[in-house]
Amino acid sequence: QVQVVESGGGLVQPGGSLRLSCAASGSIFSINAMGWYRQAPGKQRELVATITNSGTTKYADSVKGRFTISRDTARKSVYLQMNSLKPEDTAVYFCNANVQELLRFRYLEVWGQGTLVTVSS
Repeated sequence: QVQVVESGGGLVQPGGSLRLSCAASGSIFSINAMGWYRQAPGKQRELVATITNSGTTKYADSVKGRFTISRDTARKSVYLQMNSLKPEDTAVYFCNANVQELLRFRYLEVWGQGTLVTVSS
């Protein structure tokens, strides 16, 4: 079984910063990519940023220049540094991992439970 667990959400004022963390655990053979998605109230889940096992990153236009995704391969972890936060960044942020599991080498898409980020004065 493979799982990912997020941490680091909270309340922050506009213009402030937060750092989200996500760690994958379980029977993992390899991790192909990890990323962050978010879902604001009444809206669909959207991509925020992803990073592949080769280090290639992708960002939503709305967060380019403000958010930075990084990873720690040894810790099977991914991070999202969020700067210059805006009220429209308020959402539940979900970690996603595309992994190959160890037992049958199946490819799995694993989601975390989400962590709430609220940007408000």
